[in-house]
Amino acid sequence: MNFEDTDLPGVVLVTPRVHGDARGFFLETWREDAYAPLLAPGEHFVQDNHSRSSRGVLRGLHFQLRKPQGKLLRCVRGEIFDVAVDVRPGSDTFGHWVGARLSEDNHRQLFVPRGFAHGFQVLSEIADVEYKCTNTYDPDGESGIRWDDPDLAIDWPLDDPLVSEKDRRLPRLADRS
Repeated sequence: MNFEDTDLPGVVLVTPRVHGDARGFFLETWREDAYAPLLAPGEHFVQDNHSRSSRGVLRGLHFQLRKPQGKLLRCVRGEIFDVAVDVRPGSDTFGHWVGARLSEDNHRQLFVPRGFAHGFQVLSEIADVEYKCTNTYDPDGESGIRWDDPDLAIDWPLDDPLVSEKDRRLPRLADRS
């Protein structure tokens, strides 16, 4: 397994060891002792989620205020462009973002720690995304920032994304109080 630091502290691109032959493949997608360096002391995963979306769908940029979540994401079907944005006030990289392509073919995972907004855009006809969370979902604590915030200038791969009305109404990062 290879852990590759990104330009944002704590956001890590994981490339698992894949054992494959003519019959298919096998890989470990999670093992507590191997992934422990990604998590803060005492932190562990408590919830798994599965999202299915069609081509062009853009989900995000989301984060939790009251129960911040770290997330370990992977695309098990199709391909996505996955993005993390630093929303930690006072951070040297506040407002910076990183993106990575995750797919069923490259088996990569992205770890997004607490304090970062997360979103993705589907590049294939269908994409199934599975992710582990370090805290349970809190509907009253959910928050986010606009996917097209000009101050962030995220280079989304596809034009004219399909975005929920809820995500369209999210504020710019500079407008968050």
